[in-house]
Amino acid sequence: MTRKPCLSAGRGTLLLGLTTFVAACAMNARPGSNTVSDRGDWPVYGGNAGGDRYSELGQIDTRNVGKLEQVWRVDFGPGGLQTTPLVIGGVLYATTPGQKTVAMSPETGAKLWEYDPGSRSTQPIRGLAYWREGAEAHLFTSYGSYLVALSPETGQPIPTFGKDGRVDLRDELGRDPATMATFLTSPATVFKDLVIVGFRTSETAPAAPGSIRAYDARTGKLRWKFDVIPHPGEPGYDSWPTDAWKTAGGANNWAGMVVDERRGILFVPTGSAVNDFYGADRVGNNLYANSLIALDAATGRRLWHFQGVHHDLWDRDFPSPPVLLTVRRGGKSVNAVAQGSKQGMLFLFDRVTGKPLFPIEERPVPASDVPGEVASPTQPFALTPAPFARQHLTADMLTNRTPEARAAAEKAFATFNNKGPFTPLTVGKQTVVFPGFDGGAEWGGPAVDHRRGVIYINSNDVVWTGGLAETKPAPAAGNGAALYQEQCSACHGANRDGAPPEFPPLTNLSPRLDTAQIAAIIAGGKGRMPGFPQIPPADRAAIASYLAGGRAEASNGEQREAESAAPAVQRARYRFTGYRKFLDAQGYPAVAPPWGTLNAIDLNTGRYLWKIPLGEYPELSAKGMRDTGSENYGGPIVTAGGLVIIGATIYDRKLRAFDSRTGKLLWQTELPFAGVATPVTYMAGGRQFIVIATSGSRNPKGPQGSAYVAFALPTGR
Repeated sequence: MTRKPCLSAGRGTLLLGLTTFVAACAMNARPGSNTVSDRGDWPVYGGNAGGDRYSELGQIDTRNVGKLEQVWRVDFGPGGLQTTPLVIGGVLYATTPGQKTVAMSPETGAKLWEYDPGSRSTQPIRGLAYWREGAEAHLFTSYGSYLVALSPETGQPIPTFGKDGRVDLRDELGRDPATMATFLTSPATVFKDLVIVGFRTSETAPAAPGSIRAYDARTGKLRWKFDVIPHPGEPGYDSWPTDAWKTAGGANNWAGMVVDERRGILFVPTGSAVNDFYGADRVGNNLYANSLIALDAATGRRLWHFQGVHHDLWDRDFPSPPVLLTVRRGGKSVNAVAQGSKQGMLFLFDRVTGKPLFPIEERPVPASDVPGEVASPTQPFALTPAPFARQHLTADMLTNRTPEARAAAEKAFATFNNKGPFTPLTVGKQTVVFPGFDGGAEWGGPAVDHRRGVIYINSNDVVWTGGLAETKPAPAAGNGAALYQEQCSACHGANRDGAPPEFPPLTNLSPRLDTAQIAAIIAGGKGRMPGFPQIPPADRAAIASYLAGGRAEASNGEQREAESAAPAVQRARYRFTGYRKFLDAQGYPAVAPPWGTLNAIDLNTGRYLWKIPLGEYPELSAKGMRDTGSENYGGPIVTAGGLVIIGATIYDRKLRAFDSRTGKLLWQTELPFAGVATPVTYMAGGRQFIVIATSGSRNPKGPQGSAYVAFALPTGR
């Protein structure tokens, strides 16, 4: 079937009866290839299997991008929306804040079908995956703890995959499934007839061990498993305590993966081990946590690895998939893999051998003074390129926004534990984490102009702090107030006032939510908070009852994510007191700008081509304080038309297009809600479109809602 009929299927009013024809066109797409389809699809989460987010399309270019206009918008109501859609053979596939999967016309946004799993969870699904062989095709989505195979034609589960069209990701981990929290935030990776997954889990014990698993794309049968927490006799086993493989958790891949299809190499970035900030029960380097792992994609056999943080005490996950590219070395082309980090460093390796292509140095770092803790004496530092985020907070970096803000920042700064990068948290005092817990690099990931070997990466550049406190005796069963303090206060505050916008207050849940609804959120998760089904139902009910009408007791700390109700033997001696952003009295970062940046780095040389602030605060801009940069989530794409296109900024809600060679801003528009997602670009009906998911959940003071928004040049240009 030719491309032309597939395109024509998108014109005018699309009736449900046309879905068979449209989906048949989708069978002819080439998802998973290492280049975006020459027919203008966006068939893989990262644009292609190598994740470079590069498009060969050039209808929209540096000369005409200023003429872009909105051509359609589809709203899906309140909630977070971080999805990068797929566009395959004349159909756009996406998800909603309520974990529904939808198929739409890429030309008009008209809905073709909707799959509603009946999920009560609202945590994000950032993308989908597509597999095809011959006339058989599966669209892989998720909800709760399930990986689901849908028919791209109808949106119905494919009953021959797993059980009734789904695989339960809590199974086959070697633990009691009832105690495992597994959520497929990032999409699966497809290689030949395999669908390969990691998952998101709890950040306190008990947590699932972060095994990487490959399932048969047709049947859902498990084909291989790589144990990220090594078992006896496996390489890396001696970097953990003897029995850690039985009880330790985390070290999971939550950010997604990429694959070199020609060489059959799967690249897996992993997160921190549990608990995130106190590791006395996991003494050692803890392989393969915080690592980039190269696996044989067909078998799961380890080929090489690089650990970016030894014995992580700072939640320094590798936060996004790496990207495959080719660079020049000594007059020769080298196939490389680049991995960004929360600490603002960029690591570059030969993708076959794992040899670093720029120097990496193990440097001494501060020791821990917390009883029982054994911090690694050294950590790896990338020497080239230079870090894309600031590393060590000094007094001259504090805010000068107003004299009052400066004075307050200096007073707070004098109280901090601040010995530079990788300073372990301490008891009873706030420790500087810079860049903050949300990076540096975040889950949006970079884009690469593969013609030039240039990477484009956005970064957060604000300070957070954190500390430790001694854990109190386990609360009695049924004591909702005490259980809240142990399980939830680190995210939502001792008095339930939270730390907005990241961690919402829980002071006014009633009458909006009843006890059953609150307990369901605790079990299933919402937004950035994963679900915690392993908390016993009676304890969930007690916490929910307390939140529906209780009064907080005095305690210290704020918390980002509810802690798991672990057996007494798993309770750490010290607990994290909360994720605290270093802000001034008006809620702005207490360090001097830039607070967020967009960076272009030539990876042939390690040299920065340009670096610019990304984002603004509208109220500060109105007072003349422009180009401050802001926190940003979601990444860029780059096109053959010479453009870097990115949303990501929370407060100004802009979508922007920059000249990829100079960093000059060429076009911007205000979105209905923040574009905290990575956009896509594709061809439909002879026009190049740009689509981005938007939502207001990251900024409760801004407009609330969610929508997919599409832009194109005017007809006839």
